[in-house]
Amino acid sequence: MTEQESEILMLCRNAESRNKGFALLVNHYQKQVYAQIKRMILDHDDTSDVMQNTFIKIFNGLDSFRGESKLSSWIFRIAANETLNFLQSKKRRFGFFSINDNAYLNQTLKSPEYVDYDEFELKFQKAILTLPQKQRQVFTMKFYEHYTFDQLAEILNQTAGGLKASYHHATKKIEKYLEDN
Repeated sequence: MTEQESEILMLCRNAESRNKGFALLVNHYQKQVYAQIKRMILDHDDTSDVMQNTFIKIFNGLDSFRGESKLSSWIFRIAANETLNFLQSKKRRFGFFSINDNAYLNQTLKSPEYVDYDEFELKFQKAILTLPQKQRQVFTMKFYEHYTFDQLAEILNQTAGGLKASYHHATKKIEKYLEDN
């Protein structure tokens, strides 16, 4: 655990400084958590909801955090789980993943948040979104956030070897999508 993480955790675990510590935690991690969730969900409002749920779980779980992993790994694991829970909930409610629906993709990727994307970047984003959930998660966290496979293993609670295989399959599927489209 880094010195900064230790300091934040110490403040969060002290009743008198808990709110200050949590504010520091949110301030320090909110951009990374938002980016991680957004790459899986796309929609800003849904991303904000999942991010809020993530930080509520973090706040409620701070006292039970044992420090066996880095604080950041624990935070990103909660964000990953909340994201997957949201997507599963969406699937149960609507009977499909609307995130994989081409009309939804085109609408979302052409929204003002994605206006700066050139033609290739839009195609690349569509390719990523055709991946199964777990491959998409591994690919986006490795490609955009530059996590090592060991870091991903800690965050996602999976083996580094399994994550390497998922990443490899994801890159092959993306390459094929880009060739065919």
